[in-house]
Amino acid sequence: MAMILYHGEPNGPSLAVLAALGESGVDAQCRRIDLLAGARHTLPDVTEPLARDMGVEGEGPVLVVDGEAMTESVFIAQFLDESGANTLQPKDAYAHWQMLMWCRRITERCAPAAAFLGCKASAQPVLAGMDEAAFTALSASIASEDLRARWAAVRAGNFPDEQLADSVTKVTDAAKMVEDQLADGREWLMGDLTIADFETYGWLAGMVDLVPDAFAGKDRLSAWLARVAARPSVQAALARASVPNPQSSWAPGPEINRWG
Repeated sequence: MAMILYHGEPNGPSLAVLAALGESGVDAQCRRIDLLAGARHTLPDVTEPLARDMGVEGEGPVLVVDGEAMTESVFIAQFLDESGANTLQPKDAYAHWQMLMWCRRITERCAPAAAFLGCKASAQPVLAGMDEAAFTALSASIASEDLRARWAAVRAGNFPDEQLADSVTKVTDAAKMVEDQLADGREWLMGDLTIADFETYGWLAGMVDLVPDAFAGKDRLSAWLARVAARPSVQAALARASVPNPQSSWAPGPEINRWG
C-alpha cells in the first residue's frame, strides 16, 4: 500500500496521528501542510472533496492510501495501528470499548473546546490579517459548508463569551478526567499505552498555557503529560514542527458544542 499522511504542525489531531504512526512502524510519507493557509483543501492526491470533508474533525490530518482519503484522527490511528505493530488498542473487547468511549468524549467535548480557544489565541489574528481576495479563494476551496462557516467565524473574531466559558469548562473537565483516571497509579490512561493517550495529549498539551487553572494542582496529570511528551514517537512527531511552539498552532476544528 502507498500511504501519504498530510498533517499540520504536531498539535491536536495531527500530533495524535503522527505519534500513532511512529508507534506502528508503518512506512508512510509524511507531508506537512499549512492548515491555516487552507492547504488541506487543495491536496493533489484527493480528487473527491467529500472523501476529505465528510468528517467533523475540522482541519485534521488526511491519510491517503492507494488514492483513498481517510480522515478523523482516531480512525486513522486505528488504521495505522492495525496495519503495523498493533499495540495501541486493547485486545480485550470491554477494554477496547472503554478506549473508544474515552476517545469519543475527548473528540466530541474537549476537542471543539480546545480548537475554539486555540483559534482565538493564535489563528484569528492570522486570518484577520489575510487579504480579502485570498480568504475568499480559500473559502471557496472548502467543500463543507459547516467548516467554511467556522473559518469565517474565526476570521471575524466571533468568539461569544458564553462559548468561551463553556470551552474553558470542557477543557477543565477533560483535565480532571485524566487526573481521576490515573488515581490508581497507572502510567497510561487505559493501563497500557493506547490511542487514547495520544488523542488526549494532542488536544490538552496546547491548553496548559491557555487554561492554566485547569491543570493547577493536578500532579498525576502533569506527570502523565511529561510521560507522553517523552515518548520517542511523540518526540519524533514534535521534531517535524516548523515553528518553535507547535502547541500554539491551531486551525478551525470541530464545530463548537456540536454534541452538547
